[in-house]
Amino acid sequence: MDAITLTFEMSVVLGLLAFTVVLFVSEVVRIDFAAILVMVLLGLLSQLPGLGSLANISQLFNGLASNAVVSIIAVMIIGAGLDKTGLMGKVAALILRYGGNTEARVVPIISGTVGIISSFMQNVGAAALFLPVVSRISVRTGLSLSRLLMPMGFCAILGGTMTMVGSSPLILLNDLILTANQSLPADRQMTPFGLFSVTPIGLALIATGILYFMIFGRWILPGAQKGGDATSGRSMKSYLKELYGLKTDIFEISVPEGSLCVGNTFDDLIKHYHVYIIGSAYQGKTWFAPVIQTEITAPCRLAILGRRKEVVQMVKAEGFVLHDKLDVFAEDYAPTRSGVAEVVIPPGSSLIGKCAHDVVFRKTYGASMLAIHRGEETLSLVATEDHEPTQIGEVPFRAGDTLVILSTWDALTRLTRDRDFVVVTTDFPQEELRPKKVGWALFFFFVSIFLILFTDLRLSLALLTGAVGMILTGVLDIDDAYEAVSWSTVFLLASLIPLGQAVQTSGTAAWIAQQVLVLLDGWPIWSLQAGMAILATVFTLIMSNVGATVLLVPLAISIAVAAGGDPAVFALTVAISTSNSFLIPTHQVNALIMGPAGYKVIDFVKSGGIMTVLFLVVSLVVLNVIF
Repeated sequence: MDAITLTFEMSVVLGLLAFTVVLFVSEVVRIDFAAILVMVLLGLLSQLPGLGSLANISQLFNGLASNAVVSIIAVMIIGAGLDKTGLMGKVAALILRYGGNTEARVVPIISGTVGIISSFMQNVGAAALFLPVVSRISVRTGLSLSRLLMPMGFCAILGGTMTMVGSSPLILLNDLILTANQSLPADRQMTPFGLFSVTPIGLALIATGILYFMIFGRWILPGAQKGGDATSGRSMKSYLKELYGLKTDIFEISVPEGSLCVGNTFDDLIKHYHVYIIGSAYQGKTWFAPVIQTEITAPCRLAILGRRKEVVQMVKAEGFVLHDKLDVFAEDYAPTRSGVAEVVIPPGSSLIGKCAHDVVFRKTYGASMLAIHRGEETLSLVATEDHEPTQIGEVPFRAGDTLVILSTWDALTRLTRDRDFVVVTTDFPQEELRPKKVGWALFFFFVSIFLILFTDLRLSLALLTGAVGMILTGVLDIDDAYEAVSWSTVFLLASLIPLGQAVQTSGTAAWIAQQVLVLLDGWPIWSLQAGMAILATVFTLIMSNVGATVLLVPLAISIAVAAGGDPAVFALTVAISTSNSFLIPTHQVNALIMGPAGYKVIDFVKSGGIMTVLFLVVSLVVLNVIF
């Protein structure tokens, strides 16, 4: 191997790499802008004498059209389409049903599921697909996104090591092996790896990742973000207490067969126990804001809003069963689907002088009225420190009354178009789900998966086929698609691609590899293998994992042959280790989750440092045990 001399151009690239790391770690500017700044600097420097080959100006912005970036855009749109049909909410409900509301149970289920999916799908695609699921789980459990997304993201990366189609380096590996065989003697020929040859390694790594966050998560993950916004899991309870003094919560009860209350109406229970019946379920069907004149039939379930004292009193007196948490109604009363809102009765409203019973408020507007705020007083069924319970359903409306209602966001959106109300609440998801489009959404999702797994079609085109199909069939409109894309993530990744290319084309990567190999000369075989794993880990942080694989696999094979090691194992070590990208958010998955969770670079350094070491140890041990 010819010696490579450090050139002025290589020194400039090394300086740019150091500058990028400083910007990322210090965060003196936003990380996506830092990436754009480095790309612009790269282009300007290439205009100076002696640095002309640093970057091709005509191709400087090609990263925006790269396969990886377009794939991310497409998979974000596909994920939004599935979410728009309500499918992701159902997946979230299923996970919560088995995982409960605790971090210790939710994290392993989410992370394990994403890890397995990413073994057959590009890891960034699996992560983007589950982003809305995790977001919904966060608001329904009160668990911070920052405590859920990093375990999910890391396991998505780890899942790429489970099969030979799980990540680009592993897909590429067999081609590199066949190419290398042409220059190897007959007795050192390598056999290409089968689809599941790496599965034990991937399973061990995913298990390690899950155990790592289960054991050390409380110390290494960022703390829960503070703030009582409308998306927090307890927003309804805190909202009613802080603004209106209503100390209430939602409870789910069962009315058993033979109950003495059968035949009575919901209104009878409401008046007698001063609670709100805000939902009912019977024979597999649920009603949000059921009509209060509905007769009680058994067995059924009821969603009750009230003070615990009154609810427990009712349960004991009537022989009901009080459940520990929401089950049947968990999806209906999730903050992503419904919540508390305020509407005002304006002058000229046709409702003035009428009461809620007169207009059959629940049936007409699909919402439960919780209180009437009139002047300085608040009228409600639930007693407060200043007022006795009031049968608000029988109170005539006046101009200027503020009605506190519990409504689905769909119903509230419809109220914004009703001239009898002025909707005061504006910070809510003003969109309607499209459950009737779920068939089209699933069809085009599976079309994309089929094209990825069973054809040679480019990944970006396969995913865009699904995205465009969803737009054509009305699952999403084009504006929804634009809104679904995290453009900061897109520009972060696209702007880093030219720097990775400069590292490779300038010879900087080859020079770094040469220096490392000089240091490892004469070391035992196991240490040479570990050295290649570490080298691949470092390279994948500063350039694309594909570039690192193309550069280092031939070097690893040459070192193994010279040292008497197994060249196939050395090659696989490199391909596996290029997934060891947890220290900084240069990996596509890390960049994807950084914005929604509000992570800083130091969060990745803190959590990813230990994960990087564990990855190296576990992968090397399992590699040598199996091969």
